[in-house]
Amino acid sequence: MPTNRPKNIVSIHPYFTAHPGQMPACRALLQEFVRQTSDEPGCLYYEFTIREDVIFCREAYRGADGTLAHLANVDALITRMLAVSSLSRLELHGPAAELDRLRGPLAAMNPEWYVLECGVK
Repeated sequence: MPTNRPKNIVSIHPYFTAHPGQMPACRALLQEFVRQTSDEPGCLYYEFTIREDVIFCREAYRGADGTLAHLANVDALITRMLAVSSLSRLELHGPAAELDRLRGPLAAMNPEWYVLECGVK
């Protein structure tokens, strides 16, 4: 099964819980996140799903560099999102070498780290 998929994909899995009465404000911010992210060259996919008051962002980037570029690009939006929601869970998934490059810069976010073991290439 040939593919052009990069070997260094890092995916971020943030779960936000909207504060009571703040889902409309959260939904409005989602559109801003999408607009801000749409031109990032390192972004492979970026989308939001919602279940009740939980907002999940399904996103992936070309390596640690693409991940860090994205986080810098949306930093102000994350601050605004955290004013109307809580970050209830954050996971990073990817190859060990890429995750190792992110551990220092993302330590304050206290993510859970998931190292790629195997999969269809």
